[in-house]
Amino acid sequence: GVQPTVVYIGNAEKTFIKKVPKNDMSDPKRLKKELPKIMKKMSAEDRILFVGTSLTPWDGDVKGLCQCYQKIILIPRPDYASRYLLFKQLIIRHGGRLAPTLDLSSLAKISDGYTPGHILFAVKHVLTERRVQQLHRKPLTALEFVTPLARIDPIYKEEEEQFKKWYAKTPLGKKRAKLKAEEEEGEGGGKGGKSAKRGKRKKGKERRRGKGKKTG
Repeated sequence: GVQPTVVYIGNAEKTFIKKVPKNDMSDPKRLKKELPKIMKKMSAEDRILFVGTSLTPWDGDVKGLCQCYQKIILIPRPDYASRYLLFKQLIIRHGGRLAPTLDLSSLAKISDGYTPGHILFAVKHVLTERRVQQLHRKPLTALEFVTPLARIDPIYKEEEEQFKKWYAKTPLGKKRAKLKAEEEEGEGGGKGGKSAKRGKRKKGKERRRGKGKKTG
């Protein structure tokens, strides 16, 4: 049988780019028609997975991307707890040691806006083979990881909002928005429904009492 294969496509939006920059000589649109055709011919038995990533998905045609990829997932910025765990696990994985001098809590707080990729870059930058050998006499500090992070631009809230706005145009984004609206409507309608039923019962009792008085 065919071995499972993963085909990674970086800058996935470039295949469906709206406007090709004048200085781009790579002809990014050359697979615009062919790539969706290739993917449609694939079946589960082929055991081939196409994974595309993008930092600026809005530069590409959303319809083309949605036709090409079965699922489009928005990966949000990691929160405090996630960043704390990322630093802890990545430091250990790359030969580091957790010591009292390493304030992971402060590191997780100041790294707000940075992606898991940024955090991995900082860990790899600090934990070189030489630095790992020095750990027994020179424990790690949070400041060491701040320096490489400072060289990278974090994802600001404005950019995150841009991602959310774009994602709302995709099938999964639309489905999520619809479910959220239905949930909110259901919560509001549930309360209104109960009060309406109570009102009907009250009127029914009043009518019965009125009829009783008449016959008496």
